[in-house]
Amino acid sequence: MYERFYQLRERPFALSPDPEYLYPSRVHQEALDYLRYGLESHAGFVVITGEIGSGKTTLLQTVLRNLDSHTTVGRIVNTMLDPRELLETIMLDFGLEPSGKSKPVLLRDLAQYLVDQRLAGRMVLIVIDEAQNLSLAALEELRMLSNMETEKSKLLQIVLVGQPNLRDKLGAPELEQLRQRITVSYHLAPLDEDETANYINHRLRRAATGAPLEFPAEATTLIHARSRGVPRVINIICDAALVFGYAEERSQIDRGLIVDVLAELETTGVLPGGQTVQIGEPAVAAAAPKVDQPTSTPVLAPAPAVAVAAPVHIVVPAAAPQGRLLDARNWPPAPARPAAVATDDARHAAIEQREQTLHQRERELAEQRRVLAEEYRLLRQQRQPVAQAPTGTSGRNEPFSQRREGFWGRVKRLMLGTSA
Repeated sequence: MYERFYQLRERPFALSPDPEYLYPSRVHQEALDYLRYGLESHAGFVVITGEIGSGKTTLLQTVLRNLDSHTTVGRIVNTMLDPRELLETIMLDFGLEPSGKSKPVLLRDLAQYLVDQRLAGRMVLIVIDEAQNLSLAALEELRMLSNMETEKSKLLQIVLVGQPNLRDKLGAPELEQLRQRITVSYHLAPLDEDETANYINHRLRRAATGAPLEFPAEATTLIHARSRGVPRVINIICDAALVFGYAEERSQIDRGLIVDVLAELETTGVLPGGQTVQIGEPAVAAAAPKVDQPTSTPVLAPAPAVAVAAPVHIVVPAAAPQGRLLDARNWPPAPARPAAVATDDARHAAIEQREQTLHQRERELAEQRRVLAEEYRLLRQQRQPVAQAPTGTSGRNEPFSQRREGFWGRVKRLMLGTSA
């Protein structure tokens, strides 16, 4: 939609995880280092946690993409499974057939597969995304699978990726033995204000085909305050800002546009209401909650406590001295909702109209090029010289008017007695 207007090869803030757009913030770089350490050292369990939309999946795909060819990876993303279903899912992901077999046979077949992989010089890795959904029994089943080993090393390595409540679940007394096998653990904290600005402009540079668009500091500060540094929320706001800017033909994204975008996203329910921030001059009053950073030692630590900030308001300076109050809980008033919907419909209609105008202009240009090419062809035909007379005749030295008359014209003049 807006890619051509802003000279972008693709949408830079798409929600699908793309390792190409991974911004190496401090926390993401540390998480990458811990993951690589855990995989290269063939440690026990590796645990990566983070809030919803913090970039866990993108981080994981970046690591998996850079693994060498000597690693066999099984990845589980549907984790609403009981222990046996989890075992069957793992076997299916490795290309083994579990149907109609008892659990002891399944375990025997899986152990044989792991031994064969080790004899072939390959390491087997199981990555479980959304691991917070696993039951305690399923997590205990994973611990039992990790017991498959040779005299010198484990046959199976397991990476658990999930939301912060995964750490709470791993802290259950029933999982004490599993907890002792976790050698690498990291919690992804939100981006701070500077990292949010760098994250946004990094993605714009990666997608640019010309001079990259850049969000100014006053806009990124506002985005950070509303998103609290969560990359997925940042993407939602920035993508909407580019759509709004395109609809209004704005070549630059400013603070005022971001204010309008946030109000629209909260009104339409894309962003939850009641989680507003105060925007004043010269800086944003509400900041992202402080999250304890993980220690440099790769060990499991309890989940950090996140402070819940009291709801505040978005106050935007306006022409009136008291300003304009935007609060997702009570703004806009109920009677204003139809107008907001009408404004949204008008914006979409304007976008569609611009697209139709562009397509019509392209068709007109194509027709003009076709007409010019035809005129050029006809002009070249008109300028070509008349064909010369056949070899052996005297027509080559005759005047042009006589050559046009031809043989019968000259006979007619001789019979009438006219001079040549």
